Amino acid sequence: MRVCPSCSSENHIKSGIINNRQRYKCKDCNYFFTVDKIGKKIDDYYVNKALQLYLEGLTYREIERILGISHVSILNWVKKYNIKRPSNTKYHPTYKILNAVELGEYFSNPLNIKGAGAVVTELGDKFMLIQWERFRD
Repeated sequence: MRVCPSCSSENHIKSGIINNRQRYKCKDCNYFFTVDKIGKKIDDYYVNKALQLYLEGLTYREIERILGISHVSILNWVKKYNIKRPSNTKYHPTYKILNAVELGEYFSNPLNIKGAGAVVTELGDKFMLIQWERFRD
C-alpha cells in the first residue's frame, strides 16, 4: 500500500497519470504524489564510514576517492545528520591505506607512532591509518 510522503497517510485516491506513472492525491492533506522511484541506495556501512572519515578530518573529495562515493552525497549526509567537525586547528590528519601485513610492520616501528594520535579503521579488505600531527611552526 502506498503512503503519502507528506503526512504518511494511507488515505489516497488515483489522480491521473504523469510521465507514464500513476499519480495519487492524499485525501487528508491534499498532497499529490507519484509511485516510488526505484533508485540506487547506498549501504549504511558506507554512510557510516564516510561520516566517520569526515569527523576524522578528511575532506569530501578525499573521502570520495577512498570510498568511491560522490562528494555531493557525503555533503548531503553531513547536512542530513547535522554532523559538526571539531574545530581544533592545531592538528591536521594524514592517512595511509595499508593491508594487514603492512599495518603490522608499521606498528612494529615505535618511531612511526611517537608524537601523534592514530586511529585504524577497516576499509574493505584493507585498513586506513589516520594520524594527527601538530602543525609545524
